[in-house]
Amino acid sequence: MDQSISRRSVAEFIGAFTLVFIGGGAGVVAGSDLVAVALANGLAIGLMVSNFGHISGGHFNPAVTLGFVATRRITWPLAVAYWISQLLGAVAAAGLLRWIFNSSVALGVVPHVSHISAGKGLVVEIILTIFLVLAVFATAVDPGGAFKSIAGLGIGLTISIDVLMGGPLTGAAMNPARAFGPQLIFNSWSDGWIYYVGPAIGGVIAAVGYDWLYLRPNRPSVVGTPESGVAEPRPGDTALS
Repeated sequence: MDQSISRRSVAEFIGAFTLVFIGGGAGVVAGSDLVAVALANGLAIGLMVSNFGHISGGHFNPAVTLGFVATRRITWPLAVAYWISQLLGAVAAAGLLRWIFNSSVALGVVPHVSHISAGKGLVVEIILTIFLVLAVFATAVDPGGAFKSIAGLGIGLTISIDVLMGGPLTGAAMNPARAFGPQLIFNSWSDGWIYYVGPAIGGVIAAVGYDWLYLRPNRPSVVGTPESGVAEPRPGDTALS
């Protein structure tokens, strides 16, 4: 594997691991304290974007990476490397949480639908992911948006407000990796499909919509091509999760 892809993939692994370990762990230790859980998730991603955005773009979320693929801002080989790293990071974190807390705390770690139907849960995940990916493109991708040095703040706060609304309904995953790791480790797959379909739909809608409305015709070269160079992300490549 290309060394620069390797470095990027490690960053994506760490970011996804942090989200599941901190976000899922907060769901156990904070229990019904929704504000604490929202802050834990938002701060985890906000800090990881600040730490690793200049290395990998700070996706940490397969739905965000899919949005970059849909807008031709990242190559397929690099996207696949990101997806593998994100899923592995989530699995590793969920495994550690199970070892720390034991299997009886699965509901605090695994996103699940409560109080509403699976269909309504799907719509919630789509909308929450749209907000998240819009924040990514508006703060970290758009050259005319907020300074990229504070993109982590805007993205992290978006995750926090999403959790405040959607946490009691679906767990506000907005991220297939956030769902997959705990689902696999705790073997809990109830209504699990909404955490793959919803974020995928929401991520593509937000990415393509923002790109079409605000970024054309100023399209950058695709990340991972020889012309762009894989080692250094360019303006417009930085993003979360």
